[in-house]
Formats: sequence, structure tokens, C-alpha cells
Amino acid sequence: FVDEARLVSMVGHPGLVKVYDYTKTDQGTLYIVMEFLEGESLWHRFERWRNKAKTSDASPGMPVPEVLQIVRQVASALAAVHARGIVHRDLKPDNIMLVKDPDTPSGERAKILDFGIAKLDGAEGGTRNTTTGVSLGTPTYMAPEQIEASTAPTERIDVYALGVITYELLSGGAPFVSETTGGIFRQHLI
Repeated sequence: FVDEARLVSMVGHPGLVKVYDYTKTDQGTLYIVMEFLEGESLWHRFERWRNKAKTSDASPGMPVPEVLQIVRQVASALAAVHARGIVHRDLKPDNIMLVKDPDTPSGERAKILDFGIAKLDGAEGGTRNTTTGVSLGTPTYMAPEQIEASTAPTERIDVYALGVITYELLSGGAPFVSETTGGIFRQHLI
């Protein structure tokens, strides 16, 4: 919990939720004070688009210019955290918020949330070691090396997840679908 707050507060980027404070009360309760984000998750936007497309002649994928704008903003935020040695490890549409921002050409900004299982290695402020052999993340968006958990996670797993998100937004569905987690893992690995 404290690691999440510390990690996010280490990087000043408009594509990351702002953390104002994090501490523990005298009773031992931990809390984070973050900016209030008014908007919708990327997953909610995607689902709304997909449902609309089902009742019209629209493509099941979102419009290319909108997807490119979102992906560009997420990639910029990822570059900032990666430069500080931070790997998100659970990038997915649910962890990306779309909020109003008059400083952007489109009037909207994508912000990455939930660094709860992020890995910090050699970044300013300390280290947090990830145990090899432990697979963490959301199966649909996990890179093969993350699934195998044979090496420490690197920024490449976030880039892979962003590729899966991009594919999903443009095509209308995830590249790998199965009724079981093992089935999704096999498809990513093979």
C-alpha cells in the first residue's frame, strides 16, 4: 500500500494520478490521499463503444484517432515511470482513466492508476524485490515472461500489455480468449 503511494508520488507526469499524501493513522490504518478523477475508465469507454457497435453498422473497434491519442498518452506516462525503474505489471483498460483536460488538444487525458503490484528496482527511494516464480497481473494482458515468472519483471511487460490493449481497442476484442486462465496463458506463451 505504502509502496504504491511512494511509487506514484516519485514520478511527476500528467498521465499519472497525483498522490498528495500517504501515511498511517495512530490506530494503524493506512491511507492515500489522491486527486479526485472525474471521468471514466478506458474499459467503460470501450464497452460503451462495443455495445453501440452491436446495434449499428459501426466497427466493433474504437475509432483509430481516439485509440492512437489514448495509447500515445499512456505510452508517455509509462516512459516516465520506466525511466525511474518502475514497472506497473498490471496495465489494463480498468487501470486507465479518461478525464477532462483542457491542456490537451482533444480536451481529454488518459491517466494510469493502480500501481499496487508495481515493481520498483533500483529507482530513487529504495528497492522492492520481486520474487522470481510468482506470476502477478491480469491474464488477458500478461506478457509471456510475466506468466512464466522466470525472471524479474522489466518494462517490456508493460509495453506488451499496452500492445494487447491497443489490439483490443482497435479490433473490438482481446487477441487471446479462453474460458480458463490456463488457456489464455497457453495462447500468450505459444
